[in-house]
Amino acid sequence: MEVTRIRALRGPNLWSRYTAIEAVVTCDAAERDLDSTPEFEKRLRALFPKVGALHANKPSTPISMAHALELTTLALQAQAGCPVTFSRTTPTEIEGTFQVAVQYTEEAVGRLAFEKAQALCRAAAAGEPFDVAAVLAELHELDEDERLGPSTGAIVDAALQRGIPIKRLTRGSLVQFGWGSRQRRIQAAEVDGTSAIAESIAQDKDLTKKLLHSAGVPVPLGRPVGDLEDAWAAVQEIGLPVVVKPQDGNQGKGVTVGITDREHFDIAYAEAARYGAVMVERYLPGHDFRLLVVGNQLVAAARRDPPLVIGDGQRTVRELVAEVNTDPRRGAGHGTSLTRIRIDAIAEARLAAQSLTPDSVPAPGQRVILRNNANLSTGGTATDVTDSVHPQVAARAIEAAQTVGLDICGVDVVCETVIKPLEEQNGGIVEVNAAPGLRMHVSPSFGKGRDVGKAVIDLMYPDGGNGRIPVIAVTGTNGKTTTVRLTAHLLKAQGLRVGMTNTDGVYVNGRQIDSGDCSGPRSARNVLAHPDVDAAVLETARGGLLREGLAFDQCDVAIVTNLGGGDHLGLNYITTLEDLKVLKRVIVLNVAPTGTAVLNAADPAVVAMAQHCPGSVTFFAQDGHHPVIATHMAQGKRVVFVDRGDIVCVEGAFMKRLPLARVPLTRKGQIGFQVENCMASVAAAWATNVSWEAIQKGLSSFISDLHGVPGRFNVFDYAGATVIADYGHNPDAIAALVAGVENMPAKRRSVVISGAGDRRDEDIRGQTRILGSAFDDVILYQDACQRGRADGEVLALLREGLQGATRARHVEEIHGEFIAIDRALDQLKAGDLCLILIDQVEEALAHIQRRVDEAARVAPPKPAARKATAKTARKPRLSKIAATVELGLRA
Repeated sequence: MEVTRIRALRGPNLWSRYTAIEAVVTCDAAERDLDSTPEFEKRLRALFPKVGALHANKPSTPISMAHALELTTLALQAQAGCPVTFSRTTPTEIEGTFQVAVQYTEEAVGRLAFEKAQALCRAAAAGEPFDVAAVLAELHELDEDERLGPSTGAIVDAALQRGIPIKRLTRGSLVQFGWGSRQRRIQAAEVDGTSAIAESIAQDKDLTKKLLHSAGVPVPLGRPVGDLEDAWAAVQEIGLPVVVKPQDGNQGKGVTVGITDREHFDIAYAEAARYGAVMVERYLPGHDFRLLVVGNQLVAAARRDPPLVIGDGQRTVRELVAEVNTDPRRGAGHGTSLTRIRIDAIAEARLAAQSLTPDSVPAPGQRVILRNNANLSTGGTATDVTDSVHPQVAARAIEAAQTVGLDICGVDVVCETVIKPLEEQNGGIVEVNAAPGLRMHVSPSFGKGRDVGKAVIDLMYPDGGNGRIPVIAVTGTNGKTTTVRLTAHLLKAQGLRVGMTNTDGVYVNGRQIDSGDCSGPRSARNVLAHPDVDAAVLETARGGLLREGLAFDQCDVAIVTNLGGGDHLGLNYITTLEDLKVLKRVIVLNVAPTGTAVLNAADPAVVAMAQHCPGSVTFFAQDGHHPVIATHMAQGKRVVFVDRGDIVCVEGAFMKRLPLARVPLTRKGQIGFQVENCMASVAAAWATNVSWEAIQKGLSSFISDLHGVPGRFNVFDYAGATVIADYGHNPDAIAALVAGVENMPAKRRSVVISGAGDRRDEDIRGQTRILGSAFDDVILYQDACQRGRADGEVLALLREGLQGATRARHVEEIHGEFIAIDRALDQLKAGDLCLILIDQVEEALAHIQRRVDEAARVAPPKPAARKATAKTARKPRLSKIAATVELGLRA
């Protein structure tokens, strides 16, 4: 078994909506059907019983070593505590080669599980031992390190319940909620609106106490101290018992409470001094309560009890602690609801105060306290008391939080009970904490868990929003980039700041922030993370989808322009049109339930995607009588088609006409494929509630030049000849271009073309086969990069495609793109037309523009054109289908 090309699919992908590890696995002849070696499964299940019976996705498929690897990887993660359920193994067209996909929740854990599963399968095949227990412990430990802690996790879970997209910005607890201009951030239980000044105040215990005291909030007496003797002097002023703690601390570190003698005091001072300046306070008798304030509300309260064990007359304190620490809820850090109890110097001092040592055997039923402070981080427990808090106690907690200035605040109260006001029982507020731990409220040791994460989300999104901006994903074989640019332009006309990715770069509000082919998920994530983006339009190419999956969990609009083989087959095991359809429909599968799929009704493969859309569907096609359009319209659903020179948008009794004469991109409707791009863009803008005024304005102002849509049917006037530059590079694109230029008059037609070496031979031949029937002169040139082909190989395939050409009479081969362009331009005369299929888009367009500018400088001035006479426009005659809709409107 050989494993190659391991990838992490970080978003919805070809296999599922889950994040997954994907790998290519090659098995030898004996490994392709494990039924021939039944001993392997017996040995594997003996080593790892939880793997269960081996099986394939389809009952008729032989079980291979790849299937064993898939199931073992999934089972290892599940047994390590990861909530994973999905896996799949799919054979490729290469015999013995499989694609394996296994869900993960933490990428590092998924990768390690895949690695250990390989070793386990090899050990089972060789009959060797394997320590599964050690691997599971390693995976569990890594998962605890990687996954979010309980405080951050509670807020993230609440965000997901609200439908808010999340993105971890670090391996720690810094998390982004939402996209673009609606994004927010948290770090643990702090939000991006938390005041840094308030946090600094909360860390200074003495300043906090002074502010609270001046606001009339009850606090214990005390002061900062300079050294041990000054600290003992403070004790004499205050009186025993006292509390010793760091002046700037958190999580109960260095805090000792209930100190009654000098020996215990000296130990406590040394522990507190480890964390900086020390503070001494009067000890308030009673229970330790934590009140959680979010915004201006008390959302949870818990009584915290110190770590303790109950004697049984047989075991030592140390043994009893070890027994308590076996509770699966107790862990070493903050990843679990409870923390293991430690026996350290403070614990030994507290035991000494009870005339005990760690090796003492307490009497049956004796309560042995290991610490006076009750923080969960030092082994304490929590009991929910939210429903018992007196309104005046809640008011004092809220007042304390607001005095310090914290929007999320943990207020520590010491009193006998929270059912009476603090002033009636000599209780007080002993600390105010920024970034409070939430686990005691989410998963208390006793009592009801509270949804404190929801309270934080309500604070961040008070209007009930989900942090999302409109996301429009565009895929297909041809027309993607133009559709992306035009759609973004329509949204901009609405006044939105638009982020856009395509094969030319990344753009935010009209400014290019990255260049190159940026149609993958990494560029899309950059747009979604940009704070100045109100809407995102993302070209979604098959390469990025295969490499990483989608950059988003769901989109508002999914546009599929068309589907053809061309340059998209034969790569990454996508070998048939059906494979391509399954891949491209991923964006349709991940449309939001309230979203829309915009689908080409004239393409059966695209139409078939409609049944997989969770939201609504808008069909578009030039032919308003197309059966798919007619049926959808009869059902009262949205359609976009062309009628009498207008783009017509219909839904039920509603109809809107947009004259193509006012859409420069289509050259008054002459360029069919640009008309289709316009219809798709209009449907997307309609789905995102762009006004019709903005749509018409955007269509009228969008120009197909080298600045607006570089390399997409850019038209130049070269000394009276028409020159068209386009990046079309597959047979479907070539056919669409030919159909477009045939509507444009010309005395003689010429074409300049090369071919990409990473395309199939038949696709390269197919391009010139089409062109040879539409152009008089053909100039073939060789790309700068042959993409794996031998020198001259692509040119030979292009020439083969011209065999039997019905029109091409003159064929010329030239090495070098710019030399070929110059040769074609030099041969042009006024009235001719030349189509140049460019490879190096920016450089080639700049070269053509220079030649055009040079020709304009030497050309004689044109005579002034006569002023056109205005004529009364005749109302276009309606087709039967449009007339029917208008009759319905009148009715």
